[in-house]
Amino acid sequence: MRAYRWSLDLQLFSQEKTEKATPKKKQESRQKGQVAKSMDVPAAFILLFSFLSLLMMGDYYKERLLGMFGNMFEDMLTMELTTGNVVDLFADLIVQGLILLAPIFIIVFVIALIGNYIQVGFLLTGDPLMMKFSKINPIQGFKNIFSMRSVVEFFKSILKLTIIGIVVAMTLWNEREHIMALSHVPIESIFSFTASITLTLGLQIGALLIVLAIFDYLFQRYDYEKSLRMSKQDVKDEYKKTEGNPLIKGRIRERQRRMAMQRMMQEVPKADVIITNPTHFAIALQYDSAKMEAPVIIAKGMDYVALRIKEIAKENGVITMENKPLARALYERTEIGDAVPADLFQAVAEVLAYVYKMKRRVN
Repeated sequence: MRAYRWSLDLQLFSQEKTEKATPKKKQESRQKGQVAKSMDVPAAFILLFSFLSLLMMGDYYKERLLGMFGNMFEDMLTMELTTGNVVDLFADLIVQGLILLAPIFIIVFVIALIGNYIQVGFLLTGDPLMMKFSKINPIQGFKNIFSMRSVVEFFKSILKLTIIGIVVAMTLWNEREHIMALSHVPIESIFSFTASITLTLGLQIGALLIVLAIFDYLFQRYDYEKSLRMSKQDVKDEYKKTEGNPLIKGRIRERQRRMAMQRMMQEVPKADVIITNPTHFAIALQYDSAKMEAPVIIAKGMDYVALRIKEIAKENGVITMENKPLARALYERTEIGDAVPADLFQAVAEVLAYVYKMKRRVN
């Protein structure tokens, strides 16, 4: 029998977007204006607070509205109509209309700002306004029309219309007796009843739309997080871009270490003394009483580096002295360029005094 083997490309699994978006990708997306936001949240709150303003400021609207139309009809019946009078009349009507609607305009503006700020915070970017040919691509547009987001938006609209229809139908049905009796009541009562039932419907619909808007925001956030998901390869590529290729960074660090080592070795001939362990540590000290308050470590090393320091010192005639406790203490407690710690002054001074004495004998 012939055996069949199926090959499996593991690279395909690395392309699956299973990883959460990194902070860097989220920040880049935010800078482009791509954020989790539901347009229904500010719209629902605007509707609810607009009707609340009508409920709380009913007398204000009533007086302004009656005064505006009363003055208009009174002026039209008594004034002599000319071009100038008509212009003044309509200008006055526009001003009074703006004053009448000013509270609603302020509420709409404030609620729209708060609703968007709660969702996305402060965000100012012009990227969505830039001209992009992909936005007018008919193929991409066709895909967007029949995308899952479009299907969700369609069913969301149907759900909102259904709920609003049910609320309106139930409210009107409960008020059917009053509605049937409207033909026997004064016009003022008809207006009062109509305003009351309109306010009731507005508040009920606004409250229900807020609940739907909260669920829509949660969905938009989930969909946004899903759209930002990355594959394992994407995460690796971003890490390489941000942190650099680990192999290249390792080579750079190695080169930097070699250069630092080379510079340090060039300072060894300037030392006054090399204090050793003798095999494990070597510390090069330099002291210039005219420029320094205390001796300074200009080179230090352990094992191979210590051996190299001693070789260079020998080649350049720098005196090497063995002092195990002092060498270990200086190696562990100081870095290159540091002055000798105060509690080690005495021990270092004795070493330097001996070195200077040795140099005077040689000279």
